This record gives sequence, structure tokens and C-alpha cells, in this order.
Amino acid sequence: MKSKILTGSIIATYALLNTLAFADEATLDPIVVSADFREAKLSKTTSSVTVIGEEEIYDKSTQAFIETLASTPNVNFTAGASKAKYIQIRGIGERSQFETPVNPSVGLIMDGIDFSNTTLGVGTFDIKQIEVLRGPQGTTFGANGMAGVVTLESNEPTKETEGHIEATIGNYNTKAFGAAVGGTLIEDTLLGRFSIYKNTSDGFMENSYLNREDTNNIDELTAKVQLRWLVSDRHTVDFNYAHIDVDNGYDAFTLDNSRVSIADEPGKDTQKTDAFAIKSTSVYDNYQVITQLSYSQSDTVYNYDEDWTYPEFHPDAWTGFDEYIRDKEQTDFDIRVVSDESGRIFNNSSDWTIGAYYKDYKEALTRNHLWYPQYSGDYHTKNKAIYGQLDTHLDDKLTFVTGLRIEDIESDYSDSAGSDIPTDETLYGAKVGLNYAVNDTRLYYLTIARGYKPGGVNANNEIPYDAREFETETLWNIDLGINSSYLDNKLLSRINFFYGKRKDQQVKSSYVENPNDPNTNFNEYFANAAEGTYYGLEAQLDYDMSDNLYLYGSLGLLKAEFDEYNDPNPDAVDVNGRAPAQSPEYQYNIGLNYILTDAWIFKTNVEGRGSYYFSNRHNEKADSATIANASFEYIHNSLTATLWVRNITDEETQVRGFGSFGNNPANGWETELYTQLGAPRTFGLTVSYDF
Repeated sequence: MKSKILTGSIIATYALLNTLAFADEATLDPIVVSADFREAKLSKTTSSVTVIGEEEIYDKSTQAFIETLASTPNVNFTAGASKAKYIQIRGIGERSQFETPVNPSVGLIMDGIDFSNTTLGVGTFDIKQIEVLRGPQGTTFGANGMAGVVTLESNEPTKETEGHIEATIGNYNTKAFGAAVGGTLIEDTLLGRFSIYKNTSDGFMENSYLNREDTNNIDELTAKVQLRWLVSDRHTVDFNYAHIDVDNGYDAFTLDNSRVSIADEPGKDTQKTDAFAIKSTSVYDNYQVITQLSYSQSDTVYNYDEDWTYPEFHPDAWTGFDEYIRDKEQTDFDIRVVSDESGRIFNNSSDWTIGAYYKDYKEALTRNHLWYPQYSGDYHTKNKAIYGQLDTHLDDKLTFVTGLRIEDIESDYSDSAGSDIPTDETLYGAKVGLNYAVNDTRLYYLTIARGYKPGGVNANNEIPYDAREFETETLWNIDLGINSSYLDNKLLSRINFFYGKRKDQQVKSSYVENPNDPNTNFNEYFANAAEGTYYGLEAQLDYDMSDNLYLYGSLGLLKAEFDEYNDPNPDAVDVNGRAPAQSPEYQYNIGLNYILTDAWIFKTNVEGRGSYYFSNRHNEKADSATIANASFEYIHNSLTATLWVRNITDEETQVRGFGSFGNNPANGWETELYTQLGAPRTFGLTVSYDF
């Protein structure tokens, strides 16, 4: 029945958008997408892409970065930490990390630096644009892009001196301040931009045992430097540096699923990162050579009170504290040659790209647990890839796209328990597409893409030896879409239908050795379900209805299921035919901006998503949720003041859930669902000045 509802919704959405009047003279939107090999207008992009522009980013400036993605179709997130830091696209993506090294399903790139494994420190201050690419991006991004990729671009240095100052105050003792300034440093030679942002909040948890309101606090500092060296008319060098210092508290779970904790040892969720990227762009007569080197070093600490209580809570209660300390280091090098229009080959019909990539990633883990000896593990991987793409113009309307990436991934895992497991595999990503531009106002596209996610090693000696390793997952995906403009370019729409087939699907599962014994082990592991299928729709609509009113909306529909699930745990729940975790069947965002006067703007939107399973090992589900937000914005010359409120109705949302184990001695360790709650109603005032 649900499948019929989903199919009917897809047909209805397509019919609605195509009954609107069509204007031949319109010119499509000027938004430029830069995440692919070639920059292209959003209307000419032949994949499922959402662009979050600078104005919308400003409206969400005090919101956690990953939560800003919640309004985009078929993008979900999980917390299990001080704030959300795990992304899922179309139901694919990690939900947490403990001992086992993670190869992300969703890549995250900021200013050319890979933050896929260190998302906690990514913020939105002084960011110009966020691009969300759904579906396999294996040709462009390799192993990090099986489910999709999110990229962020900071505001670039300019020749003219300009700057931005911003301050925010809000409930829960929220305070934030940021400043950015840029301009010419050396005439005709060197441009620069510098920014700094500090964000603090007590958080919305109360600890009644410690009599504190800041045990789940936010304390974040980000500083960025951007330099652009104009070497010559044909050669530019860009340098980006980021320093990130996050010192958040972690005290989010309670026995009664409330926002009142009784933990005696609140945890920490911290990250210190220094990273840089150097990009050289050289323009020749028929092509460009783009070389990029990036490096990042991050120290992270994640710990928590495992029993969520204090010693006197129950005379027979156990106590526990768990800590994960990681040192991560990554170097990426990419060189590519991209043709221009005069460099086309095959009778002047084909644009081409060819490149090579190298990655060196190291992760050292130390785990401290109250019950067990200290555990340490080291993970080291080297990726080497070559790739290429041809965009062949069959005529002035029809383009045939072919792309291939071949990547060798060599890794080694060792730990203090005596494990030493090397792996070496060669994987490939591919893309074949056909694009048909009817005219300047309508574009059809069909893309078939193959993505991949390398296998790995479960860093847990408690699980059976034959389950220690898990295999590579592959994904074949079809996207069929149409980009259109209507009503003299006042109405823009993007509609994308998709279908995907996952093979050797990587899934995270777990088991409790004895659910009714508080001293038992809780073991997590990655395994391979045999096959999985998904299909659905992503639609976006922007309508400039009048000079005063702008309407927008988006819809994501997803039907995902396990075709076959082979769990090595004999006590696992049978999930064959069931949806994987983090796969809500629908997501939507509807909003408007209304200009009240020359100085006042009212903005409001409603975001919603359906229920979904928290995990693949039990049947507990998150409740469906609807969140309403609004703001009043006052503009006077270069000064802007915004009074904002999020989650107006104080809707209770769940951003992480654990089930099928007992943690409460007061009810005899009965197994039950434990959830981490999302943000309640928050409000504040943001004032900014541009010069």
C-alpha cells in the first residue's frame, strides 16, 4: 500500500509542475554549481543537486551545519553526540562511529579540504554556497561519494575592500560573534580574506544531579584565511587555511527520554583541526591544468557517561565511562587537465577531462573504558586513482556523457589485541549520461552511475573471527530528470526520479550478549546485507509570484528496502523486505519570503519528514515530525537585524535512538527505547553590518 502511495505521489507531482504555462523567451537561473569537473548553471546541471545560497545560509547561521541540510530532499542526519554530525542521503550513510574506522558514504568537502571524517567542526559563517549532490559521485569524488557529496565554498577574496560583522544572542544562553574582511593586499598581485567566528551556548539539557544547565554545551571557534595570488593573466594560485577548535559537552541521553539528565560524569565531544589547501590553475590555449594539494590534522575526543546516572541511583547499579581519542591525518593530491571549447577533440565535438588522485589517510585510536584494559588501534590507507570524462555534443541539443574512475585502495589495520589485517583492492566508478536541451528553458537528462564504498575491518575482537572483515559495497543508480523555467522565468522547477540497486550492502548492526544483564557486552559491527533497492523522487520549486512575494518548496520521496539481508548474528531481527535505518519515506520543505515594506521582510517555512527505523537490529522507529520556523528581518542601508524563532510549536523530535537493551536498574533492566531529543523551540536576534 505504501508503495502505491509513493508512486501516486510521484505522478501527481510531475503532473502538477507540468500543467503550468511555459515561456520560450525565459532565461534560466544564474546559480552556478562548481562541484563537478566543469562549472555549470544549476539549470544545466544533469544530476539531482540542491544549492543552498548565501541568503539562506545567513538565515540558518546559528543552526548546526548538518541540520541546515534537513530542508533538502532525501537528506537526513543523526546525532548520538553533542550535535548532529552524520549525514545520510537516500537512506545511505553512517549513523555513528566507535572503534571501527569508517569510510564515509557521504563526502563532505569545504574549500577543497576533505572533512568527511571530521564533520563536527564544519560551520556556515562566511560561506557563500552549499551544494548537495545526491547519488553516486564515483567518477568525480571516488570512494567518498557513493551516496552523494556535500561541498561548501567560502566567500572568495575580492579586489575591493569589503567585510561583514555579525552578532547573535538567543535563549539557552546562546552567543555568537563573527567578523570577515577581505580585499587587495598587494596591488594586482595578492588578494586576501580573513574570518573568525565564535559560537557558544549552554545547550538545551539540564543536569539535575550536578545542578547545571551546560553539560551539553556548545563552544566552537573557527578561523579561516584565504589568499589568491594572481601570478599572471593565465595562472592563479589559491590558498585556504582553516583552524577549528570545538570543545562541546556531551550529556544527551536519559532513562526517561527527557531533557533532564542525572549523569555524574558528563562527556565531551571535541575536535581540534588545522587544515590547508593549495590550488593552482594554469590556463593554456586549449585546456586548463588544475592542481590541488590539501592536508588536515585533527585530534578528536568523544566520551560519555555510559550508565547515564550517578552511583547512588540504585545500590546494585553498575557505573561506566567510555572514551574514544583519535588522531587523524590526511593528505590529498589531485591533478587534472580540463579542455576548453577550443580544445575539443573528435572533430571538435567532445569536451574532455583527465586526472590522477592520491590520498594518504591515518587514524590512531585510543579507547579508555572503565571495565576493560586500554585499547589502541591504527588504520592507514592509501588511495591511488586515475579518471576521465568525455562530454560529446552529438548536435547543438544532445550531449552524451561518459566517465570512468579506477581506484586502488590499500589499507592496513592493527590493534593492541594482536590484529594485523591488510587489504588491497581495485575499484571503479562509472557514469553514462544523455542530456537533451530542448531550448534555453527546458533540459532533460538520463544518467546511469556506479558508486563504490571499500570494505574494511571491524575493530572488535569480541565478535566471531569470520565476521571481522566486511566486503566492498557497490551501487548502480539511475537518475531521470527535467529542469524547467516557466512564466517568464518567474517559476523554476527541478524534478528528478531515481532508482538504485545496492550489492553487498554495508550495514551496521549490533547485539547484546545478555539483554537483561547490566554487565554484558554491547557489540557493534559492520556486515554485508546481500542486496538492497531504492527508488523515489526529488523535486524543487521556486516561484517569484510578485515583487513582494517569493514562494519555494521541495519534496523528497523514498522507498528503500532490503531485498536480502544476511546477518551473522543468529538472534538478529528479520529485516528482509524492510526499509533500512534512516530512510524516511517522505521529506518536504515549504516556505515563503514576503516583503512587508522597503525595510521589513517576513520569512517562514515548514519542514517535515516521515517516521524511520533507528537501527537495522531492532524495530524501534523515530516519530514523524513537522517543524515550523519564522523570522522578521529589518534592513537599513548596510545594517540588518533579524528576529528569528525555530521550532515554533516546540515539537519534540528524535535525532538518535537505541533499543533492545536495558539501562535502567529501577525497572529491572527491562529492554526499552532510549532516544536523544532534537532542539526544542529556540529564538534569538542576529545583527549584522556589511561594509
